[in-house]
Amino acid sequence: MTDATQDNPNKLYVGNLPYSVTEEELGQMYAQYGQVTSAKLIIDKMSGRSKGFGFVEFSNAQEAQAALEATNGMDMNGRPLMVKVARPFVPRERSQGFGGGGGGFDRRPRYDRNDRRGGDRYHN
Repeated sequence: MTDATQDNPNKLYVGNLPYSVTEEELGQMYAQYGQVTSAKLIIDKMSGRSKGFGFVEFSNAQEAQAALEATNGMDMNGRPLMVKVARPFVPRERSQGFGGGGGGFDRRPRYDRNDRRGGDRYHN
């Protein structure tokens, strides 16, 4: 069993992708460097659009390293790709309670003292 905090040398993070790239195009682009076992774009849940990065997994570390060296900094539709070995996913800890922050927002309407209503309704 592998340690969850250890990098997977077969999996690459590919960042700064054009938003128009599909998973199929990503997989085809990296297939020339070795056997791609998976190509996954990260999609925004709200908009359904690509977030501009994804992951490509190879069958072995040598192929992944060759792809990294060949494509890191490569121009793709005017955007230089940022490619590195993917780090393992570590879920964030959820905070307990409300966690503070936010500051106060006063929802009460403010009126100008020279308003025809006769001055500041809340702060005389």
